[in-house]
Amino acid sequence: LYFRVRTFPKESHLGHDTVRALMYYALKVWSDITPLNFHEVAGNNADIQIDFSKADHNDGYPFDGPGGTVAHAFFPGDHHTAGDTHFDDDEYWTFRSSDAHGMDLFAVAVHEFGHAIGLTHISAIESIMRPYYQGPVGDPLKYDLPYEDKVRIWQLYGVRESVSPTAKPEVSKTDDHPVLPELPENRSTVPVRRDVPNRCNTHFDAVAQIRGEAFFFKGKYFWRLTRNKHLVSLQPAQIHRFWRGLPLNLDSLDAVYERTSDHKIVFFKGDRYWVFKDNNVEEGYPRPISDFGLPLGGIDAAFSWAHNDKTYFFKDNLYWRYDDHERRMDPGYPSETILWKGIPSPLDDAMRWSDGASYFFRGKEYWKVLDSELEAQPGYPQSIARDWLVCSDMQSDSPEPAGSSRTGARSKPGQHDESRSENGYEVCSCTSASPSLRACPVLRLSASVMLASLWTAALVCAAL
Repeated sequence: LYFRVRTFPKESHLGHDTVRALMYYALKVWSDITPLNFHEVAGNNADIQIDFSKADHNDGYPFDGPGGTVAHAFFPGDHHTAGDTHFDDDEYWTFRSSDAHGMDLFAVAVHEFGHAIGLTHISAIESIMRPYYQGPVGDPLKYDLPYEDKVRIWQLYGVRESVSPTAKPEVSKTDDHPVLPELPENRSTVPVRRDVPNRCNTHFDAVAQIRGEAFFFKGKYFWRLTRNKHLVSLQPAQIHRFWRGLPLNLDSLDAVYERTSDHKIVFFKGDRYWVFKDNNVEEGYPRPISDFGLPLGGIDAAFSWAHNDKTYFFKDNLYWRYDDHERRMDPGYPSETILWKGIPSPLDDAMRWSDGASYFFRGKEYWKVLDSELEAQPGYPQSIARDWLVCSDMQSDSPEPAGSSRTGARSKPGQHDESRSENGYEVCSCTSASPSLRACPVLRLSASVMLASLWTAALVCAAL
């Protein structure tokens, strides 16, 4: 198989030769124990194209700035991006560094190349294929894959003839491998972000479903859950780095929702709103919220109800109903009578989710209303932090409400592997931080499977 480093980090102390050497050794980790062989090429016929990119980079999976998703790789398949591996160029990439705030490029590359050759995530503590970044893994010249990862890759490709399944491979002493330089100790570091909110013990300014994913906004940051309801990262990303066109000095948002009429995203702050197509602001914004027929002073929440495809705006104890298709407010609003029984006011925000239900958020709690129903489900409110953001009850400081049950009729949002499927192929992301998660099922293949057949068969990581 052939690989190519097509683009390099633009603002990194790591030189081109160092980056190429790290990619070589990260791939060598896998080829040392399997029949696979990787060779670097300069042309466009590489099986694995490696890029360092920012934000939207034309593969359908935009990066989100520092923190959050740090890299992603496409699983084997017959799509033109199969095997390609992308690193977020907004991250602070390091090597042989004691800087706790950087991302070790070798460690992330080993993980991503595991996806590129067919491995999904696993929850084993020692595995390099855990869903979250674990920090540096040591010297690339001496790194040895954990046994769990060896077994899984052997199940796909078999064992290299020169390798004993129980012996640790010797460090090669040949001179034809790239040299990894010692890096200077006086290089600059990135500043620590001291205004990052604690997701486990806070209320949220806005919550929205965008392109099938859930976004929780707080201050200048947001957390994101994939279509499989898996938290992408324990660390938040910066709003203005993902949606370029919002003011750099924007300190928070009031409400966010995706229009059902054209799937554009609407952001509200005070008396103004912005409309985005994907990650790019539309021309002519911001504009006054009076365009909607809303009074000045801002809103608390906004969402589209699946039952009637209408958009609802909330402010204190009032709500309005808006027709996004006709671009006009429905007559008879605002109303002071909350439509859904059991839902409090004022709200922090509301969201239409992919399960067909509507979710209402206030403080550290949320309520669930099934589609077409006008009353919150029994057993609510429940903890936002625990059910959505991978926090324990002790972390969230949110006691179980009286009369509720974790194993009752309510449907708790699950946390699954963040592999995402679109257009018949898959991408898997590497993210920062490290909670304990359930394992994604592994595709079991015979050890004698041929490389060609695997490379043309897409792997699917199913939600549990």
